[in-house]
Amino acid sequence: MTDATRRGLRTAVQTLLTLIAALPLLASDPHVSDVPVLAGLVAFATALSRLMAVPAVEALLPSWLRRKERREGVDDGGS
Repeated sequence: MTDATRRGLRTAVQTLLTLIAALPLLASDPHVSDVPVLAGLVAFATALSRLMAVPAVEALLPSWLRRKERREGVDDGGS
């Protein structure tokens, strides 16, 4: 699996978890008063993304969601 595919899957998992957290809000009639809640959900998604990047948390992820170890001295073509 390529690194781009792995990053896409991680983003999909993070988005799914955020949408699950938002379901009660989305199931009811959204109002302007719900804007702070939506901002909180964006913050939750951001925090989840940062948390999944922590090496200790990444070790708990399934192998298909983990980053490949980079070898020193190998140019992966990235910028």
